[in-house]
Amino acid sequence: MLTKEEVQKLLHPIEDPFLHKTLEETGGVEEIKIKEEKNHVSVKVGVAKTNTAEQMQLQQEIVNVLKGAGAATVGLRFTQLPDEVIEKYQQSAQQAEEASLMNGQTGTTFISIASGKGGVGKSTVTVNLAIALARLGKKVGIIDADIYGFSVPDMMGVEERPVVRGEKILPVERFGVKVISMGFFVEDNSPVIWRGPMLGKMLTSFFKEVEWGDLDYLLLDLPPGTGDVALDVHSMLPSSKEIIVTTPHPTAAFVAARAGQMAIQTEHEILGVVENMAYFESQVTGDKEYVFGRGGGEKLAEQLKTDVLGHIPLRQPFEEEDIFAPSVYQEDHPTGQIYRNVAAKVIDRTS
Repeated sequence: MLTKEEVQKLLHPIEDPFLHKTLEETGGVEEIKIKEEKNHVSVKVGVAKTNTAEQMQLQQEIVNVLKGAGAATVGLRFTQLPDEVIEKYQQSAQQAEEASLMNGQTGTTFISIASGKGGVGKSTVTVNLAIALARLGKKVGIIDADIYGFSVPDMMGVEERPVVRGEKILPVERFGVKVISMGFFVEDNSPVIWRGPMLGKMLTSFFKEVEWGDLDYLLLDLPPGTGDVALDVHSMLPSSKEIIVTTPHPTAAFVAARAGQMAIQTEHEILGVVENMAYFESQVTGDKEYVFGRGGGEKLAEQLKTDVLGHIPLRQPFEEEDIFAPSVYQEDHPTGQIYRNVAAKVIDRTS
């Protein structure tokens, strides 16, 4: 016959599946009752989230432990832990979850680059922000998480492919930025025809199976909108920051607000808005033409209670005969200098 003290000792080492702390640390074993005549153990357990698949797994684990120790039957009741207990351990749990994705490495700031719709230059912003951060001395990586519309390798002029060392994939490095993309794993620019669960597995592989090394920043170029991949990123990276990309056009800003609201609802910090294609400046007269209108970036930033990090004009990078990188702005290019200013703001807001 088990005693209350023995039951407590058996349950205390078990971890809360969300906080990654033992039930002893969280005070999760809230009540123990034993009916000696039936050899029945009844336990009330507090967890961070109730009515989840993780709770079901925890329930099975507790039942197995108690029956293995001699209980004939086990009754379980789950309640939610007090808010102050959850808040106390939540941040460390998020860090542990993200560190496990990065093979135990901590200290990396995750920045998701999102947009409400395609065609606003989100990938261009991702690439040039990453390179600007690297030029400022930061160790940077990019996950091209736009699984269907991968374009980062082409934009950066990456012609190599990742190599495998042991059980790890070594990302390709160019302009001081490490890159992994679905584009490395398809032939002849073939379309990717996958459903949600497969996308989630590929995204997890980009974290766990890639040897990223020591990174200051890992940028994720998300697909436009609020679909499966964006949802997976929000759940995988609880402390990810976000930058929302829009054009000045009112419709683009209106749609981009959905991506921003998704970030807010999942408690991700929005670092700011980047307004791409903000204007065209004539190299002959210096006059600015606002091809897509004006004010979309500011309106979006106001709606999301953040700031505009930068206005990126319509302009091609300088042509260089010996370097193929069609979407990379040089450090001395006027647009490259704008990206440098955006990168400096990002560093300031994440340091």
